[in-house]
Amino acid sequence: MRAAVRSVRNLRSAFGHQRNSNSTAFVRRRIHLIESNSISVYRLPDNAEIYRILLRTFSMSKAFSTDAAAKVNITEVNRTGPLVEYERRTAAGELVDGDACQVGTLKELQRLYDEIFESADACGLDRYAVPEKIVRNRWFWSRLMPQSSYAPVKGLYLYGGVGTGKTMLMDLFFDQLPCNWRKKRIHFHDFMLNVHSCLQRHKGVTDPLEVVAGEISDEAILLCLDEFMVTDVADALILNRLFRYLFSNGIILVATSNRAPHNLYEGGLQRDLFLPFIATLKERCVVHEIGSAVDYRKLTSEEQGFYFIGKDLSSLLKEKFQHLISEYIASPQVVEVVMGRTLQVPLGANGCAYFSFEELCEKPLGAADYLGLFKNFHTLALEGVPKFGLHNRTAAYRFVTLVDVMYENRSRLLCTAEGSPQELFENIVTVSDARQMAPRTSSRSRRNDDSDLCVDNELGFAKERTISRMGACTFYCTKLQWSCCCSK
Repeated sequence: MRAAVRSVRNLRSAFGHQRNSNSTAFVRRRIHLIESNSISVYRLPDNAEIYRILLRTFSMSKAFSTDAAAKVNITEVNRTGPLVEYERRTAAGELVDGDACQVGTLKELQRLYDEIFESADACGLDRYAVPEKIVRNRWFWSRLMPQSSYAPVKGLYLYGGVGTGKTMLMDLFFDQLPCNWRKKRIHFHDFMLNVHSCLQRHKGVTDPLEVVAGEISDEAILLCLDEFMVTDVADALILNRLFRYLFSNGIILVATSNRAPHNLYEGGLQRDLFLPFIATLKERCVVHEIGSAVDYRKLTSEEQGFYFIGKDLSSLLKEKFQHLISEYIASPQVVEVVMGRTLQVPLGANGCAYFSFEELCEKPLGAADYLGLFKNFHTLALEGVPKFGLHNRTAAYRFVTLVDVMYENRSRLLCTAEGSPQELFENIVTVSDARQMAPRTSSRSRRNDDSDLCVDNELGFAKERTISRMGACTFYCTKLQWSCCCSK
C-alpha cells in the first residue's frame, strides 16, 4: 500500500516538474520574443507575476472586446431593416421610387422590425435557443398544464389595391430578418393547403386543429402570409380556432391582402361563424392600409409571354408553344399534387405545359392542382379564355386562383382569349358597383343586357388583382401585332 502511495507521489512530482519546466520554457520564449522584437529590453518578473499580468491583460482585452462587440451589434441593428434596405435599393436603381403610401408602410414595417428585435428573446425567435426536447414535448405538456403565451409584439395586417407593392414590401421585411429565427413566408393558398393536409394526417385525435397549430408554431413564430383571401367555406370555418391556438402559442402574424379585415369573406356562407376571427385578427395585429393608387406592375412589366385576342388562334398558340420547347417533343404527362392526387397534363415538354381553358378551369380543380402544375412547369400555354359572367362564375373563380398561383411562382403565361383582361371581367361586379349602375329605361333592355351580369363581391374585388397579375405574367398583343412582337 505504501509502495503504491509512493508511486503516486513520484508521478505527481514528475508532472509538477514537467509543468514547471514548461512554464520556464514559456518564460524563456517570451523573453526571447520581446528581446528580438522590441527596441528596449524588458526584465520579466517571476512565473506567478507573469500569470497574474497575463490574466489581467486577457480580462481587460475580453472586456474591451465584449464592449466593442456590443457597440457593433447596436450599430448593425440601427443600420438594418426594411426601410434602410429600401433606401439602399432605390439609391442603387434596383427599385422604382415609391410614393408616400409605400414609404408610410415601410415605416410601419421598420417599427415592427425594431420591436421584434427588442423582444426576440421573449418571443423565442432563435430556433437554436429553444431545446429540441422542449419543442418536441410542448404539445404533450400543454395537455397537462394548459397555458397561453401571447407574443409581446403585435403583428401587422397590410391591405390595399392591386399592384401597390404589398408583396414586395413584406418580402423586403422578411429578407432582413436573421436566418436563424423561426420564421416562415408562404402564400395563403399554400398555407391552408398544408393545414388541411396536416388535419388529414392527425384524423382521430381529440382536437387535430390544436395539434396542427402546435406544429406550425414549433416551426415558425413569425408567420408571413401573402394574399390573405378567404373564399372557401372550409377555410372560413376553421380560421378562428386555428389562429386562436396560433396566437396563444406566441405566433406573430404579418399578412397582406386586397381586403380590409371587416371585408374578408363578405357574403360567404355561414359568415357569422367567421366574424370572431376578424375580431381576433384586429386584436393581435396592427391594421394598416396602403392607400396608393399606382399599379407598379404595369410600370415594370416586361415581355415575358404573349396574350392573343381573337378566335381561331389555336394554331398560332401551338406555333409559339413549339418555339418555346425547341427540339423537345411534347407529350401527355402526369404531375403529383397533394395527398396522393395527380394532375393530367395534355402536352408538356421543356418546362412548358399546354392546356385548353376547359381542361384547366372547367374541371373540379383547385389551388393544390395549380401549385403542383407550376412546381413542374415554368410556362403555361392556355387556349380559349372566355369572357366571364353569371354562366361561368365557378370557372372564373378557378381562373383567378390559377393566375394567383402562377404569379406567386413567377411563371409565364401564353394564352388566347375572347377579349382584353378588362373585357374578360366586365360582367363581374361587386354589390356596390351594381347599385351605382345607371337604371335602364326599360325592363326588357335591362334583361337582355344584364342577363349574364355576375354580382359577386369576392370576384369583384379579385378581378382587379387578376388583371394586374396577368399583366405581370404576359405581354399583351393581338394577332395583327404578332410579327411586331416576335421582332422585339
